[in-house]
Amino acid sequence: QVQLVESGGGLVQPGGSLRLSCAASGSIFSGNLMGWYRQAPGKERDLVALITTGGNTNYADSVKGRFTISRDNAKNAVYLQMNSLKPEDTAVYYCHIRSIFYSDPKLGYWGKGTLVTVSS
Repeated sequence: QVQLVESGGGLVQPGGSLRLSCAASGSIFSGNLMGWYRQAPGKERDLVALITTGGNTNYADSVKGRFTISRDNAKNAVYLQMNSLKPEDTAVYYCHIRSIFYSDPKLGYWGKGTLVTVSS
C-alpha cells in the first residue's frame, strides 16, 4: 500500500500562483510515475502533469507554459508550481503514483485531494 498526502491548495485570484506538494509513503515502486490529476465539479478527473523517477514530464495542453511539475526522489515527494492561474483551473487536485509499467491510472494510488479555487 502507498499513502499520499497533499498540501498547498487554497483560494487565489486570477493570475496568481500556488504550489502544491505531495508526500508518498509505504511500499513505493522503485520506478514510478508521480503527478497530479484534477476534477472540476460535474467533470471527469483529468491529467494535469506527470513526472517519472528519471525526471521525464508530461503535461496537459491546458497547463503547458503555466504549470511546472518537479519531484524529490529522496523524499518521495512531488510538487506542482502553478502560475498564471485561471478560473478554469478551479478543481480538486489529486496526487497520484503508479508503477512506470502501468499506463492506466486506475492501477495506481490517489491522495484525498486538495481544493484549488481561482476567483476574484
